[in-house]
Amino acid sequence: MVVLRTFAGSIAVTLAGLLLGYLYAGATGLAVVAILAVLEVSLSFDNSVINATVLVRMNPFWQRIFLTVGVAIAVFGMRVLFPLIIVGIAARLTPGEALRLALDKGDPHQSGTYGYLLHEAHPAIAAFGGVFLLMLFLDFLVKERELTWLTWIERPLGRIGRLNQLPVVFVLSLLVVCAYRLAPDDKTATVLVAGIFGLIVYLVVSSLAELFDSRPGSPAGQALQAAGKAAFSLFLYLEVLDASFSLDGVVGAFAITSDPVIIAIGLGIGAMFIRSLTVLFVRRGTLGKYEYLEHGALWAIGALAVLLLVSMKHPAPELVTGLIGLVFIGAALASSVVRNRRRAALAPVDAAQQKAPISG
Repeated sequence: MVVLRTFAGSIAVTLAGLLLGYLYAGATGLAVVAILAVLEVSLSFDNSVINATVLVRMNPFWQRIFLTVGVAIAVFGMRVLFPLIIVGIAARLTPGEALRLALDKGDPHQSGTYGYLLHEAHPAIAAFGGVFLLMLFLDFLVKERELTWLTWIERPLGRIGRLNQLPVVFVLSLLVVCAYRLAPDDKTATVLVAGIFGLIVYLVVSSLAELFDSRPGSPAGQALQAAGKAAFSLFLYLEVLDASFSLDGVVGAFAITSDPVIIAIGLGIGAMFIRSLTVLFVRRGTLGKYEYLEHGALWAIGALAVLLLVSMKHPAPELVTGLIGLVFIGAALASSVVRNRRRAALAPVDAAQQKAPISG
């Protein structure tokens, strides 16, 4: 019943979206909407795990805001307005002209079309998203913690992380390399600016979270729930995080169709399912039960960040991008299950040792 209640909204949105796709473009529209929805869920599954680590820190009111206002921002902001803004900036068009260009069903590979202009803006998009996500991963990786998953690398990096600004230095250095080695010759300056902007946005939203003592890295299941300004800062963090995760999905969708209406419907369905999955993780305390899940999701984020940066010159198939996240999370889930079984097996032994009388 909990699963059904949690996904009721997503199921309703899916049915409505499939119907809209059919009414808008017939059987082809319905099929493409379904494909895009699956693409979005597969690419953003790790996002739901990370979202849950933040959402568990928010009170029920702000959790509802995340599922209502947050969905509207995710669907209309990132899946509709964001591509229009990018194309408008790239082609120096007004919002109205960008919208008319978007509704023109031209060949996305033809110069001057909406899909072509968005593809041309990909290096800047990849730099922004790659830097933001890489900072999120590195900030997690260089913090010392008792619980580690890939201990052989997490423990040493945790000790190195005592150098506070190491992630910033590393990311800026990598950005320079990517701008001069991977970006097209005429996009070097654009990539540098976009990457620096991604770094600034990350530093601002993560600093806001720390300011209100509600860091995204707080332990899952912590009793204190944020409200007011603290919850609002976490809400902003979630929306920027979702935006960074959606970049590859939005760009990848144009490999399937150049119709912005179909893209918005399909990716919107996927975004709704990711939010429902996030809420399910929170309500069932999944992150507390399977403690390596957060580690797996963040390693998946690191891999996605690298793929985004490399995609400036060598785009990765959407199948590879989606599978990387599933592989890391699947491995982390399996490790969590093994850990839980070992602890359960040792519990009776520990109890017996505590009850045993001390001899001598």
